[in-house]
Amino acid sequence: MGQRILVVEDEQKIVKMIKEYLVKESFIVDVACDGEEALQKVRSFQPDLVVLDIMLPKKDGLEVLKELRRTTDIPVIMLTAKAEEVDKLLGLELGADDYITKPFSLRELAARIKVVLRRVLGNTYQPQNIQHGDLQIRCDSREVLRGGKQVSLTPTEFKILETLARNPGRVFTRLQLLDILGEPYYGYERSLDTHVSNLRKKIEPDPAHPTYILTVYGVGYKFGGETR
Repeated sequence: MGQRILVVEDEQKIVKMIKEYLVKESFIVDVACDGEEALQKVRSFQPDLVVLDIMLPKKDGLEVLKELRRTTDIPVIMLTAKAEEVDKLLGLELGADDYITKPFSLRELAARIKVVLRRVLGNTYQPQNIQHGDLQIRCDSREVLRGGKQVSLTPTEFKILETLARNPGRVFTRLQLLDILGEPYYGYERSLDTHVSNLRKKIEPDPAHPTYILTVYGVGYKFGGETR
């Protein structure tokens, strides 16, 4: 199967059992023990699904879920000991994909994970090649071609382009992009603008009048047009 699962739980015995079981089920598993580490691991590990406990140090699971939903649609299964939290978890405000109440069996958790992944992967197609005009983005090999000629991008430039191109028309704030890039916020917004300027010089027919990477003034950036 090979999907990446991030398990966020502060009880080490539970984490160990979950990880061992999911690895046997052919998942790739990483763990985090508090809310702040969870957000860092989402950026670095890039999981396909997050198993997220509500009761966590530093940031609780509900705070983590809220922050995730500002920047990503990654599926999240919440672990909760409180039945009264269920309505909040599955509501539009927070947007958990599923929940499981403690105590639970590892077999049930694995089954829930597989169901959510099947549902998400069945409804969300992530193309390996994105085409827009004469611009082609090969996500698997991390190559970009314009007019059939390869364009050399830095890893940061490629990540910005891929993020925007996968979500055409969606506006990303500068802070959202910095979060995706794993950069600290303060003092780095100007650095992001520099990356975008360099990216435009490489992919835009006329960098002074961009058609791919569009500025939304006072907010951030978006990818113009439709991809296929």
